Amino acid sequence: MISIVSSATETSMSIKPARPHKAIRKKRLSRQRRMEELSAYAFLLPALLLILAFMIYPMGDSFYLSFTKYNFVYDKAPHFVGLQTYLAVLQDGPFLTALKNTAYFAAVFFPFLIILSLGVALLLNLPLRGITFVRTSVFLPVIVSLALTGVIFQGMILSGRFGLLNHILGNVLGLKSWTHNWLGDTRTAMPAIIAISLWKYIGFEALIFLAGLQAIPETLYDAAKIDGADSWQQLIHVTLPNLRESFALVGIWGIIQSVKVFEQPFIMTQGGPANSTLTLYYYTWINAFDFFKMGAASASAYLIAFLIMIFSLLNMYLTRSERV
Repeated sequence: MISIVSSATETSMSIKPARPHKAIRKKRLSRQRRMEELSAYAFLLPALLLILAFMIYPMGDSFYLSFTKYNFVYDKAPHFVGLQTYLAVLQDGPFLTALKNTAYFAAVFFPFLIILSLGVALLLNLPLRGITFVRTSVFLPVIVSLALTGVIFQGMILSGRFGLLNHILGNVLGLKSWTHNWLGDTRTAMPAIIAISLWKYIGFEALIFLAGLQAIPETLYDAAKIDGADSWQQLIHVTLPNLRESFALVGIWGIIQSVKVFEQPFIMTQGGPANSTLTLYYYTWINAFDFFKMGAASASAYLIAFLIMIFSLLNMYLTRSERV
């Protein structure tokens, strides 16, 4: 009896459920993986279609138009002329004026933006009472619409007759001779736009610098103090080298804002007086939507993109080296 039971037990233990073959398991896993990949592509498809429709196709179409002569109101189809469109734009007087004005804007705006935003960030990094409120106040101009900023400064602050700045200068400080039509004079229109742009963007750049400052370990400053470094030496040898990534990000963003300035002159001066605030982006807009020259507008847009790319690469090279 015992032998029968033991033999039955051995028989039952020897009978095991059949396992699927390795090839079958791999096939199931590959099928499951394909389903997961198809699901991922299905989720990405709407975004990819939007990118294709509103970014890739317009960029490709405008790149083709930049080699054509095309007025979309009068011409039935673009006429391919090759590099003649670029040569015509480069020889156009208003384009050269816009290039000179944009270079002037960038040469003043960019260094002041970097220096002032870094200085503001250093002040905001100090452990002072109420520093959170000060940080919020500094960042507040960033969230104000640029169009609204231009309207306020044009009509309420820099107006020649009713502007707040002239009122303070003439009636409060007694500097009547300093009152001026700031946006109506070729000597002061562009500096006024630069000042407004700095007021608008310094808070954003300072926020990036502040994030970089707070990421620097305190142990580096402690070691510098032990070595006898004063505040200036700590800034030169500890703070600035550790802000290299922040300088790269701030520099690229500042270059883009320097070259593609458009809203400020468009709202406040319409490129005047006497084209003194005509910029490259405004020139592109005029060609496209005032004169309907889509070929010339596309060519100038790609010239602007080329300038941004060159200066951005230069900025990345400088910030990656030990020159910071």
